[in-house]
Formats: sequence, structure tokens, C-alpha cells
Amino acid sequence: MADLSSEFIGIKSPNPFWLASAPPTDKAFNVVRAFEAGWGGVVWKTLGEDPHIVNVNGPRYGAVHSADRRLIGLNNIELITDRPLDINLQEIKQVKRDWPDRAIVVSLMVPCEEQNWKDILKRVEETGADGIELNFGCPHGMSERGMGSSVGQVPEYIEMVTRWCKESTDMPVIVKLTPNISDIRYPARAALAGGADAVSLINTVSSIVSVNLDSMSPEPSIDGKGSHGGYCGPAVKPIALNMVAEIARDQETANLPISGIGGITTWRDAAEFMALGAGNVQVCTAAMTYGFKVVQEMITGLEHWMDEKGHANLDSIIGRATPNVTDWQYLNLNYITKAVIDQDKCIQCGRCHVVCEDTSHQAITQALNGKRHYEVINEECVGCNLCVSVCPVEDCITMEAMTSGVDPRTNTPINNEYANWTTHPNNPMATN
Repeated sequence: MADLSSEFIGIKSPNPFWLASAPPTDKAFNVVRAFEAGWGGVVWKTLGEDPHIVNVNGPRYGAVHSADRRLIGLNNIELITDRPLDINLQEIKQVKRDWPDRAIVVSLMVPCEEQNWKDILKRVEETGADGIELNFGCPHGMSERGMGSSVGQVPEYIEMVTRWCKESTDMPVIVKLTPNISDIRYPARAALAGGADAVSLINTVSSIVSVNLDSMSPEPSIDGKGSHGGYCGPAVKPIALNMVAEIARDQETANLPISGIGGITTWRDAAEFMALGAGNVQVCTAAMTYGFKVVQEMITGLEHWMDEKGHANLDSIIGRATPNVTDWQYLNLNYITKAVIDQDKCIQCGRCHVVCEDTSHQAITQALNGKRHYEVINEECVGCNLCVSVCPVEDCITMEAMTSGVDPRTNTPINNEYANWTTHPNNPMATN
């Protein structure tokens, strides 16, 4: 069976699944339950030195649901821990003693002054924790106080604070990056310049998920008022994957270890993050949606897939997809696909025809000779994949690759301006 044991920047855990710094890791009771369920590690909910952290006593979460009521996005306005620092540190120390094989990383956020960081680092070291994570990503509450994403959006601040911490502790330092920035490579480079051992991303996306049209206030609504919060869950996964890939393929940060975060719900999600360069993954919303035992499905699923594909350990999948991420201008425009409808699976709903007719290339016909029947017009199909995306039946419509610019089903040439892409003048890698 595949070996899921993980060693991330020297921190060992029995599997690559960690709980992210969030409400599920706020106290020992939760963390112990997580370890009993099988989680490989946790990042303890963010600690700070401010004794006056007060969270709202009303709704802290806003949700986005799919049509079948599945939770696809969660908005969070909760601040860092409001529990006393001493109690948190005592609990961290005890849990690490009781669970020495599990990873415990402590998330930190204090005012942007060197002494503040030095003071809290000394206290965290005494717990025996495996490392620290600098929270430069929280987009609400603390950013308004000059912490969180207000630091993470300024590369110079990231480098400065990271350097302070590296000079003040021997613990591994992970820098948690905010997605609320135009180019994630610059904060990652700054973290590396400051001496970071790794980065983790993404933190939550600044958001308002909905408006209560009765009270006319954003959700979650607190006595008729609302605030922007941090968005997480399956909906942010595409954003997270792109940012992980951007760091992994950047020449300056290509060797910087990455802990992947953002909408990881299944083993497949985790495998995708690791294939794009993440050394391990952190999970929050899935645990808050399904409970801690969801990790058992992640572990089993990843093991079975790795066995099936012949991957003996995590190193054999980490970064495997990164070389295949490229800029648009390097894509092969001579690669041509056409949509194919499996008539045995088709339920004749007509969605493919409607969207292609109204919004794409009028490449799907509708025959009404006693019943609905849909066929692809090969000459008009540009292989855009929209019909596949909207079809409610899995694998009913597939994209079939054409060879040598000829449609094998009709033996007719496919008109393509870029047929000779390797020598086309628009190709920056042209060989002519």
C-alpha cells in the first residue's frame, strides 16, 4: 500500500492532511478529537498578544449553497482566538506531549513591531510545537488593526516580519499568504527573501456572500449591520490551485515548499494540490461541513488512487503537474478536439443545444422527428467544451481529439489558421 507519511520542512506527520488554522483548531478538545479521527497535524487557531479580542455573539458565518443545498462557500467574520494566550499555550504543550507523532504548528498574529514577535515566539517555543505559521492573510477584523492581510499585501512588510521571526527562533517558519492581491508571486518572493522555510496558501478571500433583502444588511447580519469576511470552501479551490501553481513554477520560488489550502474536500482535491507543487494540504471547511472523520475518506481515497497509479509515496506525485502549467501563448493551437454525444446516455434535455445555439457556435443540431435528438455539426464545432460543462449526465458528451488536422469520422480537413503552429509567426517558440 502507498506510503502516506509526510515530512514537510522537517515536520513529520503520518499523513499530509492537516487542519488549517481556524475555528476547528481553537482548543485542545477539538484538536484531540481531530487526532483521534486520523488527522496528521493541525495549525492551531491564530494566537495573539491582545487580551481584548472579542468576537461577535451572533452569526459568524454566511453560506453559499448549490441548488441541492450543498455548501460550496463559507464566509467567516470570526477573529483570531479570543481565549487567553496562557491557556492556549498550556494546551498546545499538553497535546504535543500526548500526540508526539502528530504535527502541531502554531499560527501567530501580533502588531507589526519586532519586540511583539520576539516575545510571543519565546513563549511558543516552550510548548514544544513543531513550527509557526505567520498569519499574513486574514482579510477582516485584524487587517483593520494593521495585521493580517494588511501585512500580507505589502511584500516589504512580509520580508521584514519573516526576517524578525527567523532571527528570533529555531522553529520552522511558514508564511501564510493572502489571495487578496494581484500577483501572488511577489509576496512569496518576499517571504523567501526573509528566510521563510515555506509558504501556505490561500488564506480566505475578502467577500460579502449575500444581502438580506428584509433588513437590507450583508449576511451574516449582526443587529442590522454586516461586514466583509473571509470566503473559503470548494468555491475558492480554482483560485487556490492557480496561486499554488504560480509560486511552484516561478523561477525565484520554484524550490520554496508550499502547504496547499483552499476548498480541499476530497482526496482528489488534495492530490491536485500536491500535483501542482504542494508538499502537504490544510483543510478547514470540509471538516466544518462533515466533521473530523471526513479525513478517513481522504486517506483511504488517496491510498487507493496512489496504489492504482503506482505511486509509492507522496514524493512521486508532488509537483508532477507543475511543468504542464504554461502561459497561453505556448499552447498548441494545432491540437483540435470535437464534441461527441453518446446517444445511449443522452436524456434529450436539450441543454447542450440551447447553450451552443444561443451563446456559442451553433454546432449542435436539434431534430424533432417524433422525439428530441441532438447531433454535433463537426464543421462548426470549435471544441470549446461548453456542452460538456453544462450537460447533466456525466460522460454523455466528451471531447475527442482529432489527428493531423483531419476529422477521422468524415475524413475531411479541419480548417485551422494555426495548423502549422510550430512554424507559425504568432508562436513565440516558432522553429522557423
